[in-house]
Amino acid sequence: MAMSLSSFLLSISFFLTAVYAATVTYDFDVSWVYANPDGVYNRPVIGVNGKWPLPPITATKGDRVVVNVKNSLGNETTSLHFHGLFQFGTNHMDGPIQVTQCPIPPGGSFTYNFTIDQPGTYWYHSHTKGQYPDGIRAPLIVHDPDSPHKDLYDEEIVISFSDWYHGMMGPLLTDFISIRNPSGAEPVPNAALVNDTQNLTVSIQPGKTYLVRMVNMGAFAAQYVWFEGHTMKIVEVDGIYTEPTEANMLYMTAAQRYSVLITAKNSTDANFAFVGSMDQDLFDVVPAGLNPNVTGWLVYDEKKEKPAAKEINAFEPFDDFTLVPEDKQGILDKVDHSVTLDMKMDNLGDGANYAFFNDVTFVRAKVPTLYTVLTSGSEATNPVIYGGNTNQILLKGNETVEIILNNNDPGKHPFHLHGHEFQVVSRSEDEAGAYISDSSMPPTPMRRDTVLVRPNGHIVLRFRATNPGVWLFHCHIEWHVASGLVATIIEDPLTLQAQLAGKIPANHLQACKDSNTPSEGNAAGNTKNLLDLTGQNKSPSPLPAGFTARGIVALVFSCLAAFIGMAVIGQYGMAPVKAKTG
Repeated sequence: MAMSLSSFLLSISFFLTAVYAATVTYDFDVSWVYANPDGVYNRPVIGVNGKWPLPPITATKGDRVVVNVKNSLGNETTSLHFHGLFQFGTNHMDGPIQVTQCPIPPGGSFTYNFTIDQPGTYWYHSHTKGQYPDGIRAPLIVHDPDSPHKDLYDEEIVISFSDWYHGMMGPLLTDFISIRNPSGAEPVPNAALVNDTQNLTVSIQPGKTYLVRMVNMGAFAAQYVWFEGHTMKIVEVDGIYTEPTEANMLYMTAAQRYSVLITAKNSTDANFAFVGSMDQDLFDVVPAGLNPNVTGWLVYDEKKEKPAAKEINAFEPFDDFTLVPEDKQGILDKVDHSVTLDMKMDNLGDGANYAFFNDVTFVRAKVPTLYTVLTSGSEATNPVIYGGNTNQILLKGNETVEIILNNNDPGKHPFHLHGHEFQVVSRSEDEAGAYISDSSMPPTPMRRDTVLVRPNGHIVLRFRATNPGVWLFHCHIEWHVASGLVATIIEDPLTLQAQLAGKIPANHLQACKDSNTPSEGNAAGNTKNLLDLTGQNKSPSPLPAGFTARGIVALVFSCLAAFIGMAVIGQYGMAPVKAKTG
């Protein structure tokens, strides 16, 4: 029987993919090292193979990536999440602890093994208890031989931006989620970094065009980014190719990525500064002496001066809502499943400040949620078994899903969805209130995996449920992840069971045994009665009626004043009595 031309070409395509696909292997021994990236404070950081910064992961579309992780930290568990990768068919490689895996205990080993079919700019980081700001994060680049923009540039440059803390995350988190911080004020970074250093120089050759891949790996601060004397042409956001679009300044939230084309000047007469400037609107208080900026230079001639960055009058970033995907995918206009998430920040009965979706703050289950799916049979479609504090959202396969997020908070929040990209079909300005309707949704909406919601505003996102798995939807400010601004999407669980039956690797299950983490049953670890959640992990109880954050502040300071007063009285009473003279 003769083969059709289309079948022949398809066969050739599969053959060429198989020929050119490679297996890229990384062996990561994760341990503590010391570093001083801002030149001010030498501190422990989490390195790989005795070095910091961490190495980038690089691959080509179609490659299999294998990352063998050994945890040599000694005092902390860890994990890796490959931010922006969909993990089709490999949900167990996504990385969040107690969601898709058990934590990797000290001395333990764990292998991530997956195929990447998504070209673009990504990054990897720990998804364990606020850990990545201690240094365990780096870019992940997937090259594309078929990029629609491959003929537009000569070379590639990778630049990361991040905020940096002198304090360790463990003590900072303890103080952040505490009765001593009832207003929920986030710790302010001590510095901004570029490629995990300062005063970076990037060599440039006249007349060449560069694809500059940029990643914000920060824990908190968004950054305004611009290149003096040069115009950026955006060609990719969060792994999505866009129609080339010019911009003079970008606003990059934590976890966002941009690829831009920058064409060098034809002469070597001068070098030019580029700047990342932390968005200080995010900080409750700006500490005296804080330098929010980090400066690097495009260097045409090493012998010439590196000029100081010029002052600007105002931040006027490009509006990413206007970007048009290169594939011109139309809006998903028939919604099968709409989910409304009302978010807020508030206090619970322990006096600390937490983050909430629909009045529920996220608490990790005792059993990783993926393992609950895989060991619960037909009950996997029952949301009850996933616990009272996981903010679970169950989706059927192939649904068109809409997330309406109303931000009832005066802060900006960058939201990220695992396992998917989404269309941003509506986005409000500041103080717009809850979403009601939008008659002007774009016909070809911008797509990405991390997007900002404005203060007291809203966003509307849409995606297709074509990737069975357990996927987080969360704010990517690490302080807010720790305080509970997380939802758990459980997508097509029965198909997921069939997909991963018998495929959880032995070293994944060994990590559960070694960390004393149950790997079967409901959110409480009950394998006999999946509807019995006795002993599940829960949030603190609500505040007593009538209590407010202001009341907690008053109570804390009243108690402090009382303790100080008692100490003074005690000190006075213990002082020796002096004899009268005269």
